[in-house]
Amino acid sequence: MQLRTYGAIGVLVSGSVFLISAWADAPAKLSRQEAQKLMSPVAYSKKSIDRGRVIFMQNCTMCHGENGKAEGSLVADATDLTSPKLYKSGTSEGEIFHSIRDGAGDQMPAFQSQLGSETDIWNLVNFIRSLWPESMRPPVQQDGK
Repeated sequence: MQLRTYGAIGVLVSGSVFLISAWADAPAKLSRQEAQKLMSPVAYSKKSIDRGRVIFMQNCTMCHGENGKAEGSLVADATDLTSPKLYKSGTSEGEIFHSIRDGAGDQMPAFQSQLGSETDIWNLVNFIRSLWPESMRPPVQQDGK
């Protein structure tokens, strides 16, 4: 029994080290200028958009609604994510990433600790961009590229 306990502790410690190291690559809180230059390492693909949709449904609907329009939101000025012209913190992929990871304004909290990885944040960025009017969306890339 004691050996199993130490094994479980070892797994927990190594899992914690993995999570910490995954975030260790992330720069500290970004400035808006740094965020504007940030480019997604995750392709804007159907697979990424679908993963982002799952993350959105788990974390974002309370304020932004299931359709992203923020109708009937608990937060008075939650952003309508389907109208990028209304975004107060910018619309580049880096600025959206920054808003999610580090928070934006008084109403949008940082979600870095709630989401599993930076990849999950980039998938969420891709899903949010998929809510935009078709003429404003980037072209969908093939999965695996």
